[in-house]
Order: sequence, then C-alpha cells, then structure tokens
Amino acid sequence: MKAVVTVTGTDRKGIIAQVSAFLCEKEINILDISQTIMGDQFAMIMLVDASECKEDLATLSAEVAEMGKRIGMSVRLQHEDIFNAMHTV
Repeated sequence: MKAVVTVTGTDRKGIIAQVSAFLCEKEINILDISQTIMGDQFAMIMLVDASECKEDLATLSAEVAEMGKRIGMSVRLQHEDIFNAMHTV
C-alpha cells in the first residue's frame, strides 16, 4: 500500500531524521520525498510504501500523528488514493 506522509511546522534540526527513523521502525520505505522551508516554516511530503508494515492504516495514521505531537510537528499519513482525491481540482 502506498501512502502520503505530510509534515509541517516550525523548522528545526532533525525533523527529517526523526520522521525517517519512525518510518523505518514501522518497516515503511520512503519512495519519494520533497521538502521546503518558507521563512521559519518547514513542509515535507513523502510518498511511502507501507506494504510491509504490520499495523493497519487507521492505527498507523494515529501513531504517525502521535509521533508528530512528540516532535512538535503536524504529521499526517493518508492512503495515496485519498491524498490524490483531496488534491485534485
């Protein structure tokens, strides 16, 4: 299953490392990544392959959001199809 992870918040050191380490622990592979900094705001979108992850999508999404709170960022995970549908005009 492919999913999209979005990360936003105030920029600081280690954001990519912390998110990547969490995904690795969950057996999630990063397929593509884009990040930018606008002023002091950090924004990142990752396309990931979660097919080897043992958690279901709802559980994984909740765990990603909780990890985001711990690192002081807004982190969301959505199935790729849902993300694409939400961003299609």
